[in-house]
Amino acid sequence: MSIVYHENTRTFHLYNDTISYIMMVLENDQLGQLYCGKRIRDKEDFSYLFELAERPTTSCVFDRDKIYTMASIRQEFPVYGTGDYRHPAVEILQNNGSRISEFVYESYEIFAGKPKLEGLPALYAEDESEAETLVIILRDPLTGIRAELLYSIYKTGGLLARSVRFINEGQEAVHLTRAMSLCLDLPDHEYDWIQFSGAWSRERTPRTRRLEYGVQSVDSMHGNSSHEQNPFVVLKRPTADEFQGEVFGFSFIYSGNFQIQAEVDGYAVTRMLVGIHPDCFDWKLEAGERFQTPEAVMVYSDRGLNGMSQTFHRFYQKRLARGYWRDRERPILINNWEATYFDFDEDKLVKIAAGAKNCGVELFVLDDGWFGARRDDHAGLGDWVAARELLPNGVKGVADRIEALGMKFGLWIEPEMVNRDSDLFRAHPDWALAVPGRKMTHGRYQYVLDFSRKEVVDCIYQMISAILRKAKVSYIKWDMNRCITECFSAAYPADRQGEIFHRYILGLYDLYERLTSEFPEVLFESCASGGGRFDPGMLYYAPQCWTSDDTDAVERLKIQYGTSMCYPISSMGSHVSVTPNHQVHRLTPLHTRANVAYFGTFGYELDLNKLPDVEIAEVKEQIAFMKKYRRLLQFGTFYRLESPFAGNQAAWMVVSEDQKTAIVGWYRILNTVNDRFMRVRLKGLNPDLCYSSNLSPVKAYGDELMNLGMLTTDESAGARSGDIEMLESMDFDSRIYVLTAEE
Repeated sequence: MSIVYHENTRTFHLYNDTISYIMMVLENDQLGQLYCGKRIRDKEDFSYLFELAERPTTSCVFDRDKIYTMASIRQEFPVYGTGDYRHPAVEILQNNGSRISEFVYESYEIFAGKPKLEGLPALYAEDESEAETLVIILRDPLTGIRAELLYSIYKTGGLLARSVRFINEGQEAVHLTRAMSLCLDLPDHEYDWIQFSGAWSRERTPRTRRLEYGVQSVDSMHGNSSHEQNPFVVLKRPTADEFQGEVFGFSFIYSGNFQIQAEVDGYAVTRMLVGIHPDCFDWKLEAGERFQTPEAVMVYSDRGLNGMSQTFHRFYQKRLARGYWRDRERPILINNWEATYFDFDEDKLVKIAAGAKNCGVELFVLDDGWFGARRDDHAGLGDWVAARELLPNGVKGVADRIEALGMKFGLWIEPEMVNRDSDLFRAHPDWALAVPGRKMTHGRYQYVLDFSRKEVVDCIYQMISAILRKAKVSYIKWDMNRCITECFSAAYPADRQGEIFHRYILGLYDLYERLTSEFPEVLFESCASGGGRFDPGMLYYAPQCWTSDDTDAVERLKIQYGTSMCYPISSMGSHVSVTPNHQVHRLTPLHTRANVAYFGTFGYELDLNKLPDVEIAEVKEQIAFMKKYRRLLQFGTFYRLESPFAGNQAAWMVVSEDQKTAIVGWYRILNTVNDRFMRVRLKGLNPDLCYSSNLSPVKAYGDELMNLGMLTTDESAGARSGDIEMLESMDFDSRIYVLTAEE
């Protein structure tokens, strides 16, 4: 690992075992991009990589010079309007109405470790030797605005973390109207663009197209990262696939409005921009004030999409998630929502929990409806006090009864929202985001609390923390069931209303930070109508997220496959639910529902007491299997093998660090008749070890299983999981192969 500055050529080179990133201070004192990609040997002079040519119809920097134009220079921190007509990384509105800036190089600093970002989630280093950070200081001489470009690189792995800190060292206030966290100008456009799009209950579907001239982008203006687009984009070479070829991944550690954009200019240069969405963003920066952008993460891999994903998984699991639960196996839970919805009382909950405990479940989660006047979704949000007619002894009473069964207790909250029919709204109607004189739109009959205001966040903190101090709550499911509309705060003047979207997210992060710090052993799971806020910002506070409200196993194959492109298996909330499924009304075998849910945190969304004895026996087998292998399933190296978007089959696997144990999930959507022979080529095994399988008497070396493949058409391999008897093949079928290396 090294960050080097070559004084004679004014060149910066950041590199480790995988990646090189090279930039240079240009003749006009702005910062230029020279190279980003596979590690190359360092040397004094890379200036020859800077190319210029006379371009007709362009504007040039120096008098009597027709070549030096910003329109054709690959830049690190571009501004608009001084010859570069592409989208900029920064735009600053000044008092005279101008939006023109000129950020020139001033100095740099290199130090060990990685700094925290004030009020924001970000990657971290547990030891200073793990990472190095470069800060390049630029200044706009006219306004006095100082821009500090932060670059952090780790000892291993093709990952670079980027952000920008603005400091107003001038005499006048300015308005930041665009403040992107990452800009990267790539020398060509020969890439496929992959975005992860969808909607409620079908989140993060990979969508691939060739990068073309002009602008391609994904974004969110929902106030949250959204079901529709995820703050993650991949550029891959057209010949790259899951296991080979060059790939870039761009991820944004932020939970609010975002934009990730690729702009291909007339000379095939690709400009990637990642940051807060500039629409509806206007941050007033008074003299002496500073503004920190959220962190953007770029990953380079020359080992295909799986290589990129494994880098994201490793860092997001170990250097983004934090605290007590980061490295711990997650408890197997049961959630009462799909079992009861709002129709429950304390005795009914305890009965469901007792049946689950008999099967081996470790955690009972009480979902929506336990508080205030919450008997349906019209009332109660904001009043975080137990409804005594349902819970006569409060949250503490039901938690104590669950604990007496030998289980842990968890609780659902939606602290960012309020109903009109609530004591909180009646006392503080101005605490909801709303525009004076305009109609308030609702979502699910609820409104968004103004988390840009400290007194609002303080109030919610006091209510939730009071519950956690008094009751034995081991888990919190933090939901968020509507996006932000009418984003206006009664607490801020007109010239600061463009700050409210971002201030809301800062307030959200502040509440998370306070609760997770005070209650470090509580497992927080984030949720936003399922996967509407499944983003890296949330993983900093809650190490797992409810992946989607769609619990159908066949749909979850697609959702979890797409999610795994960026996010680790330990972050995916995945449960076995009832059939017919409540979202798609599909009848899916119990073994397949479990075989999909194993590759995540694992739990149940049903009343186990209603299952027949034969299925109860199967559930007990499932839970025993998960307990035996969950460390491997949640923290092993994950490989995607066959895509559910490509055909009738899907497959993935996890491999232990010592390569002695692997678990393969194989899934067939619809049954086939008289079909061809099939095999799956495995990955990540030791070629010199011989593996036996739970489903076949045949033993094979790792090289055979990876190069020739593992047979999946052997009729004797009809078992569903470790110890379940063979069943006939059917629609929505699946198998779990456990491979163990022979001594």
